[in-house]
Amino acid sequence: MSTDSGSLSTEDIESALRKVNDPELGKDLVSLGMIKDLAVEDGKVTFTIELTTPACPLRSQIEADARQAVESLPGVSEVEIHLTSDVPIDDQIQDRLQRPIRNSIAIASGKGGVGKSTVAVNVAVVLANLGSRVGLLDADIYGPNIPTMMGVDTIPAPEDNKLLPAEAYGVKLMSIGFLVQPGQPLIWRGPMLHSAIQQFINDVKCGELDYLIIDLPPGTGDAQLSLAQSIPLSGGVIVTLPQKVSIEDARRGLEMFRVMDIPILGIVENMSYLELADGSRMDVFGQGGGEQLAQVTMVPFIGAIPLDPTVREGGDVGVPVVVSRPDSPVAKALIAVAEDLTAKVSVQAKGKGKGVPIEIID
Repeated sequence: MSTDSGSLSTEDIESALRKVNDPELGKDLVSLGMIKDLAVEDGKVTFTIELTTPACPLRSQIEADARQAVESLPGVSEVEIHLTSDVPIDDQIQDRLQRPIRNSIAIASGKGGVGKSTVAVNVAVVLANLGSRVGLLDADIYGPNIPTMMGVDTIPAPEDNKLLPAEAYGVKLMSIGFLVQPGQPLIWRGPMLHSAIQQFINDVKCGELDYLIIDLPPGTGDAQLSLAQSIPLSGGVIVTLPQKVSIEDARRGLEMFRVMDIPILGIVENMSYLELADGSRMDVFGQGGGEQLAQVTMVPFIGAIPLDPTVREGGDVGVPVVVSRPDSPVAKALIAVAEDLTAKVSVQAKGKGKGVPIEIID
């Protein structure tokens, strides 16, 4: 850090920061409008970096690069950087819904039993923990397990003829599971499914959301079509196991997104491996299927989530593993998935609208 005397201006600082890029967006921080409240006084430089999501996976790198660029200037004695976030708005959602939902992400699978709901729950909780306003819509009409996995069984009384969501771990939650008796079968055809999903989208009072995470039912049927007609999606995620049969089903789910012109954010391979006590790994359900599918279909491979009994235990008692064991390998893998998804959504939506700044608390 230089302490040479001389006149140091905000223009000098901006010039230095123009050499620092956001790695995801591929442009410099100044051009992206991410530098706020820039001030210089007696060699001390203060400014705010406004990220596109509280879950930015590269926030430490961006801050370090910006600090290094400014500290290299003659006359700088101290650099103070604050981090905030401003989640971009996906304009197509605002235009069609006329509701304050900024981005929507559908979690899907070609078949049941691959941990799709587990991914949806933990991604939602991670984003809420990082400071985002998050909703979780359980659109799995045939198997609404989200209330159990989030540890809630009722919703508040309606207000102003609107349903109020339940809330757990900072996530606003709505599910058909709140509206039917436990164990009651739902034998619904297309029009009834469409009506239920429309009600969840239009008649639940959630307030403004940065991210709506939607847990789709497995397969490629009426519920998926109804959802696509009811709400534009920022993107869809396919969850699969490594095994061949699961991969074949996952590809059908992926092609469903393509047919409906929904951006595919990537593929998540769940229960990828079991880590044994001696440090070795057992490929319980095969190996590398999700990554191979990503290569064949030319979509991003988001990551592999290990098999861990604590995930099932947490789901059974309503405590997601990112809450009960945040430092475990499986929780870290789920956190990385959440960060990756929001980065991809930000890249798509950046520049389409403005949001309300959210302070990141370290």
